[in-house]
Amino acid sequence: MIVIIPDVLSKDEQSQLKLLAAQSTFVDGKETAGFRAKLVKNNEQVAKDATNKRQLQEIVVAALNRSKEFRRGAIPHRIRPPLISRYRPGMTYGTHVDDALMGPANNRDRTDVSVTVFINDATEYDGGELVIHSPFGIQEVKLPERYAVIYPSGTLHEVAEVTRGERLVAVTWVQSYVRDERQRQFLSDAAQIRDRLHALDPKAPETDTAFRLHTNLLRMWAET
Repeated sequence: MIVIIPDVLSKDEQSQLKLLAAQSTFVDGKETAGFRAKLVKNNEQVAKDATNKRQLQEIVVAALNRSKEFRRGAIPHRIRPPLISRYRPGMTYGTHVDDALMGPANNRDRTDVSVTVFINDATEYDGGELVIHSPFGIQEVKLPERYAVIYPSGTLHEVAEVTRGERLVAVTWVQSYVRDERQRQFLSDAAQIRDRLHALDPKAPETDTAFRLHTNLLRMWAET
């Protein structure tokens, strides 16, 4: 399930991220790549010891947690500390799959959902499409500023070469309460129906049924 989420970042959050990124030291993105991804990763990211790294991460995570569409699609249990990544002309990230487990050995997170938040606008660079190799074929994603896309972490994907300008994004990963992609899709669909019925007639018996359906599906499938 690929979900496009508009306006995840507020304009103020976007401005803060741009300012903080401009003040940050960027290093070779291979520092956080898995052993195979190192072969194809060619970008830059905010250094691990950057003084404003935590602030950057907190802004992104707060914005995601505030988004109803994100919560509905990802059903987040834990969100990894985001990476702020930069692509300049000639940079790319070849075909790869994200690591299944991330984090320190004694506190690892399973990666179920991958997230890209677009900090600057698509008009500011050429190339740089997020290319997802889905079961339905190649999906190219290049979104306006402040948008986000979420997609299953188990898919092969890549970032096309940037040929002009600069692509600035935040990327992170989610351990979902529901690890199965199909089950997350069913829950998302059920939540949309539930919310629509509630808006139309909150006291209708069908609305109660929709809430019961969504709640009990989540109860059946969630892992804590």
